[in-house]
Amino acid sequence: MKILITGSSSGQLYYELTRTAPDAAHLIDTQTKGSSRLDITDKAAVEACVQTHKPDIIFNAAAYTAVDLAEDNPEQAYAVNTEAVRHLADVALSTNAKLVQVSTDFVFGTSNGHPFRVDAATAPMSVYGKTKLEAERIVTTTLPKTGSVIRTAWVYSANGNNFVKTMLRLMKERGKVGVIADQIGAPTWAKRLATAMWQTVDRDVPGVWHWTGAGACSWYDFAVAIAEEASALGLLTDPVTVNPLRTDQYPTPAARPGYSVLELTRTWEAFDLTAPHWREDLRLMLQELQ
Repeated sequence: MKILITGSSSGQLYYELTRTAPDAAHLIDTQTKGSSRLDITDKAAVEACVQTHKPDIIFNAAAYTAVDLAEDNPEQAYAVNTEAVRHLADVALSTNAKLVQVSTDFVFGTSNGHPFRVDAATAPMSVYGKTKLEAERIVTTTLPKTGSVIRTAWVYSANGNNFVKTMLRLMKERGKVGVIADQIGAPTWAKRLATAMWQTVDRDVPGVWHWTGAGACSWYDFAVAIAEEASALGLLTDPVTVNPLRTDQYPTPAARPGYSVLELTRTWEAFDLTAPHWREDLRLMLQELQ
């Protein structure tokens, strides 16, 4: 089974996909000496790469994830998150390859306080969310039988930049942090997300799916858990204070949903895989930093 993984080798999802790859997977290396990784915004480069290597599955781990910067740079966000996905979907169709696209909880808007089902109405509140929703539609329309979209949220890993590592750094430097307490979601260890993506290799699972850690929390709850778990592991040696903030106390260029928990049971049944509670995964990830 030949697998093409797009994205930066320093990215957290790319890292987790490569280290969780099954023995039967042959990972296509698109980086050669003196050259950069495949630029998925370059249609000709994408076509040449896929036509040359003939992957059975393409995992798209590349994305423009700077949510606030996307508000001022919509063209760049669309180029990476939308048009590049069109390149991948078109060439996957022409070569009979599966495409697994990663999407986001940001495709949703306001909520009634219940987890979003995969068929819930979408209403993105930001440029980032709009670009990712358009990419979903490209995949499901172009590849109705061989395209899978996996929505996720609040992704973190021992590799790359993310909320967990930022909190650890600030807690060490300042001993006190203020964190939003009125936005609710579900933290997701990139290693678990990668494992779920690998389940698509041998399964017929076209369409849209949800994957996050189980349970839900606010960013404030998440930060408190980081402080407690990191202290227990000796990653933090001094007391840490975490103060709750309202969203209006920390304004950002991009609007964010107040509640964006994703309903998971449909994915668990189809993928024959369940997600541990988010705090259990947080503890396991932090152990990798010891």
